[in-house]
Amino acid sequence: MQSESDRRDQSVLYEPNERPPNTIAFALGFQAAMLCIAGIVITPVIVVRAAGGGEPYLSWAVFGALLVSGLTTVLQAVRVGRIGAGYVLLMGTSGAFIAVCVTALAKGGPAMLATLVVISSLFQFALSTRLSLLRRIITPTVAGTVIMLIAVTVMPIVFDMLADVPEGTPSAAAPACAIATLFVIVVLALRVSGVWRLWVPIIGIVVGCIVASFFGLYDIQRVIEAPWIGFPAGGGWPGFDFSFGPVFWSLLPAFIFVTLVGAIETIGDSIAIQKVSWRTPRAPDFRAVQGAVTADGVGNLLSGIAGTVPNTTYSSSVSITELTGVAARGVGVCIGIVFVTASFLPKVSALLLAIPNPVVGAYVTVLLALLFVVGMRIIVQDGVDYRKAMIAGTAFWIGAGFQDQAIFAEYLGEWWGALLGNGMTAGGLTAIFLTLFMELTAPRRQRVETALTVEALPEIMAFLEKFASRRGWDAGMTNRLCLSAEETLLILIQQGEDEQAEKRLLLIVRSDGGNGAELEFIASTGEGNIEDRMAYLREQTEEMPVEHEISLRLLQHFTSSVRHQQYHDADIVTVRVEAPVGEKKSKEEGE
Repeated sequence: MQSESDRRDQSVLYEPNERPPNTIAFALGFQAAMLCIAGIVITPVIVVRAAGGGEPYLSWAVFGALLVSGLTTVLQAVRVGRIGAGYVLLMGTSGAFIAVCVTALAKGGPAMLATLVVISSLFQFALSTRLSLLRRIITPTVAGTVIMLIAVTVMPIVFDMLADVPEGTPSAAAPACAIATLFVIVVLALRVSGVWRLWVPIIGIVVGCIVASFFGLYDIQRVIEAPWIGFPAGGGWPGFDFSFGPVFWSLLPAFIFVTLVGAIETIGDSIAIQKVSWRTPRAPDFRAVQGAVTADGVGNLLSGIAGTVPNTTYSSSVSITELTGVAARGVGVCIGIVFVTASFLPKVSALLLAIPNPVVGAYVTVLLALLFVVGMRIIVQDGVDYRKAMIAGTAFWIGAGFQDQAIFAEYLGEWWGALLGNGMTAGGLTAIFLTLFMELTAPRRQRVETALTVEALPEIMAFLEKFASRRGWDAGMTNRLCLSAEETLLILIQQGEDEQAEKRLLLIVRSDGGNGAELEFIASTGEGNIEDRMAYLREQTEEMPVEHEISLRLLQHFTSSVRHQQYHDADIVTVRVEAPVGEKKSKEEGE
């Protein structure tokens, strides 16, 4: 087993609970905000102008988008109650909503858009509350695939940005800016360490802007002309449309569907950010995932109230954290403050928006490359068998095909073409449908519900013995199954032994069609993650009571895998038990 020092990720300089110097926190927060403000602003600009909206509403939509993005970014970092992830997750306007928002504005106006956004946000609150019920559908395979497809979806836009310069600019301008930025960031990221890693992104951007200035690409006049303090002109807020006419009912399903897609992206981002935020690897905390989805719902609700386009988590949060090694919550707070401040300071926004597109595109290319690998890591760390490989591979390439309009684009029509033309949407839906198919066609599960007490052991043992007998398993496999269940039950009891309320346990068991079985224990929540405790068993033996250590070691011995998912409403421990290698070989020889 690896020692603790071997398992620690030395690239993480500051964990979420640690406080870096204020100068570092502000510098990182400013540079992250600087790179995302353009995306936050561009989405409402595209939506409003495509729908033929006026300048007063456009000004208000941009102001509202920045303000809501800042408030919800802070909320994600500080985590108020059950709202927020407690990690650095940037919030910003969602490009997935562009098609439906343009339709809502064109057919019903800004008030109709605001109403639809508010109503659809309520669906996200319901999803976060009952996220544990969807654990078999929104799996790490689905989340990882969606994260990889985010890179596929955004990369065409980024590649266009690399060559996006005004007419009359020298032909060497765009390549020179992009290559200079990309070269500096990649080389420094590969070779420097320690505190210098924190400045790699901003050094690369500054170098790119300096190169751009020689070609006249940095728009300094835009910064000079922008006022210092500004507020949207009166009459921009659209209000609401409560007529609930045909336009509302025809668009509501589409808004709910896109909200679900955005929630899946948030789930993937909140799992990924946990992977890169700690020096010592730990199992994902799904209570943090629930908090992230809830905060995303708050963001959509506030967006609707403000009369602007919905928002979502930005996957660049993961790449920025991994690149800089700083996961401290203070950085998230600084990012949110910059967004809020920028909403009232047009000159600050102009300073950031003046950065040439080739420079921004080069930096985002690095972020998306890292993000793609994070998605792969989530899938691989969950364990890849041929079924998961089939789901991830099929969903990824279908998403890529629809993104490139290479799959039946002429048959989809305008609305479906716009919706499924987003690779993240098409691939994410494919992954969900394939996962749902696997669940519906899986072997029938059997279940028993008992009190979470030692006295329930005889009933559980009888239930499992009957299950094993029906499948013709020998005494060795039956004993292994029962002992795995016994140790899992004891650990769950130990975790909640300080609580007075009576707890219930639901045990679900199913066969995989071969020599293995999967046991799922659903109980009230407890402290500590069993996966982490098993992984850290060697280092924790001096602090852990002997009886706790014995149960963990026995569970580790009898099972082939253990997954512990902690939600606000339940602890779910999934244990896989397989026949020993010797027994498998003897059975195969007998056959």
